[in-house]
Amino acid sequence: MTNLAVQLADTVKSFGVKAVYGDPQDIEGTTFVPVALVAYGFGAGEGEGPDGEGAGGGGGGGGYTLPIGAYVGDSLGVRFQANPVALLAVGIPFVWVAGKALALVIKALKK
Repeated sequence: MTNLAVQLADTVKSFGVKAVYGDPQDIEGTTFVPVALVAYGFGAGEGEGPDGEGAGGGGGGGGYTLPIGAYVGDSLGVRFQANPVALLAVGIPFVWVAGKALALVIKALKK
């Protein structure tokens, strides 16, 4: 089972840049390259069965993709246009954590 996890990890590792940057697309004279955040993971294990005899084993994996924007090339040049939904998905938790951390720092400084 462990060899399967290693083989899957090696296969996914070869995706590299192709998984993050899509193929260039052309719409009405404007060329763009989609950009995404990609994460994945795999795991496997072996152990004793529930009755203490025999080997039990299992494995699994998963991943996600978050489209964060696109590089757009037109008469204005090449620029990055962010996906507003992705910015909110990342920005809201970041602001919350930063606020909590700042509150703890201020509380510690007051003592």
